[in-house]
Amino acid sequence: MIDIRVRALFKCGSRLLFPLFDKEYPWEILKALPAYIEELIEKGIEGYTAFADGILMGSGATVASTAVIVPPAIIGAGTELRPGAYVRGNVILGENCVVGNSTEIKNSVLLQNVQAPHYNYIGDSILGNGAHLGAGAVCSNLKADQKNVVIHAEKDYATGLRKIGGFIGDHAEIGCGCVLNPGTVVGKNTSVYPLVPLRGCYAENSIVKSATETVPKR
Repeated sequence: MIDIRVRALFKCGSRLLFPLFDKEYPWEILKALPAYIEELIEKGIEGYTAFADGILMGSGATVASTAVIVPPAIIGAGTELRPGAYVRGNVILGENCVVGNSTEIKNSVLLQNVQAPHYNYIGDSILGNGAHLGAGAVCSNLKADQKNVVIHAEKDYATGLRKIGGFIGDHAEIGCGCVLNPGTVVGKNTSVYPLVPLRGCYAENSIVKSATETVPKR
């Protein structure tokens, strides 16, 4: 059985984010995200300063002159937004993340030390601590029929959301050119070979070699 609960996918060591991650399933985090960000921005966060209206930034974060941040957004300490990065609203970036060239993020949470350095799209998604997206990997967030996303695990979970990208567990590695179809879940410490189309749920501590072959890590 593949455990897709929040506590099985992510270790939230941040007091800032703990109330948001105190949910059973990850799509519940997405539902709560916009209001939670607005509350944090209104109250202010210790150690964060206003980069612009509706944007808070932690110490040591860097933003290239050609990067774009659309509020509301929270940029963690030490995080780097490289040239051409596009943060498109309702985004929380944890500490020491990298958002690189032509990477677009909207309505998503990246925990600490996440790497999305080259040509990535991250829509309506959650990436766990230390997760890494290879160049060109994308989290597709809208089905072709535009119906609500259903998570297919040991049973079907109706999320009630039309837009969900991927939920990528702590320290998961997604290979170059992979496409996560809407509602894909990748467990902790799982590695995915390049160019694999991902659909459904993948157990933690696995190697995904193709759309039809997944083996345990040894």
